[in-house]
Amino acid sequence: MRKAFFGICSCVLLVGGVAKADPYGTAGCGLGSLAFGDKKGLIQVVAATLNGTFGTQTFGISSGTSNCAETATGTKAAQIFIEANREALAKDVSRGSGETIVNLSSIAGCANPAAVGATLQKNFKSIFPAENVSNEFVVNSVLSMLKGEKELACSHVG
Repeated sequence: MRKAFFGICSCVLLVGGVAKADPYGTAGCGLGSLAFGDKKGLIQVVAATLNGTFGTQTFGISSGTSNCAETATGTKAAQIFIEANREALAKDVSRGSGETIVNLSSIAGCANPAAVGATLQKNFKSIFPAENVSNEFVVNSVLSMLKGEKELACSHVG
């Protein structure tokens, strides 16, 4: 049992050292990075265990949370978000409200998610003219509306 524990710890430290990036330590992003940050030493083993045990690292990487966000900001971050959440965004745009609109508004730095939802809903047919329209078309349509509508005050796209 002891040999297995030390073997796992060694692997975590070796692999973690290669994957190190700020603002977290060698254990990587996830709940452990939120709890322990980039503190040096064996605490990173605890952080890695916490990341792996509860699946927070996997979730964080998928969702861009728990210190796992890419360095992309503004327009690039909004583009990535729209592409990754296209189906859910289409549903929320058709309703004019929802979690993806709130999150997109936050990423884009928009002052009023309700206004963003109303604007996107009003333009649903031009954003999603067909079911098989390309991601690039959807991204460009949404971003041009966020940029073009000054009353939305989307400060992170431009």
